[in-house]
Amino acid sequence: MTDISLRKSEHLRIVTEGRGAQDRVPTGLDLVRFRHCALPELDFDAIDLGTTFLGRELRAPLLISAMTGGPVEAGRINAHIAEACQELRIALSVGSQRIAVEHGDAGGLGRELRRAAPDVPILGNIGAVQLNYAIGIDEARRAVDMIEADALILHLNPLQEAIQPGGDRNFSGLLTRIEELAHALPVPIGAKEVGSGLSASVIRSLGDAGVRIFDVAGTGGTSWARVEAERGDAQLQAIAAPFHDWGIPTADALRAAAPLMGQGRILIGSGGIRHGLDVARAIRLGADIAGQAAGALSAARTGTEALVAHLSDVAQQLRIAMFCTGSADLAALRRAPLQEA
Repeated sequence: MTDISLRKSEHLRIVTEGRGAQDRVPTGLDLVRFRHCALPELDFDAIDLGTTFLGRELRAPLLISAMTGGPVEAGRINAHIAEACQELRIALSVGSQRIAVEHGDAGGLGRELRRAAPDVPILGNIGAVQLNYAIGIDEARRAVDMIEADALILHLNPLQEAIQPGGDRNFSGLLTRIEELAHALPVPIGAKEVGSGLSASVIRSLGDAGVRIFDVAGTGGTSWARVEAERGDAQLQAIAAPFHDWGIPTADALRAAAPLMGQGRILIGSGGIRHGLDVARAIRLGADIAGQAAGALSAARTGTEALVAHLSDVAQQLRIAMFCTGSADLAALRRAPLQEA
């Protein structure tokens, strides 16, 4: 197993054990309170959760966000995710493809992924900072082609790289490289944080560079400062400790991002999405779909059936929130009245 594979396997273990969670850091989503509608005038079973994402029809506005790990375990997890997403017709975003691109250890990130999920959007994933290191346009094309991706997401993780021993910390000139990539690839590119949020100014810059998909991935979910600290010695843990709550809460990031959408741009709400009510809150704040990673990880490691059951519960919770706000579809949910503070 390569050093990168070992590190990513440790990431999975730490997140699954809950040692990377921002337990005391709010997403801000709990402050988004819908006004209850006691007379919804709706048939619960007729409520439409469907939407279109990257030209494909989804039965619910859900995305299983990036998960990764060493090649063996990643392959098993990716198979479970692909099968569950295909069954439920929701989108999936793979974990980092760096190992697959650089070392050929596919980890379930090959054509078999698309065969398992032929009808749903699949988002590829590489670290944006790798554009300053080993990954260029050819490698990015390979990342898209190997899974027949509908889009390529560039993850932005300066805090993680700054704390991670041996992290890739040269972020200089990245915007120019991102713009070159946006013009070179045959699929849209997106940008996501990994748990510290995207600011409005960063979204503006990325949008001007040709980025079309924005995943805010705000605080309140997994803290990669804490995850990396859990892998390190006492000195690293002391360095990382002040940054466990660093970043922009998910709700704040969505509020700032929503007015910048339009022109074919897509907004994904992620970062501490726990259940279907959080999905409803993210949609109400302007997200097109909501993404869940750590919240689905335990089920994804267990198997396809467990993940289908988990995601079905999330969808049912979303439907309940829509019913109790009188929202017949997602367009109505985006206009649902909120309680005044």
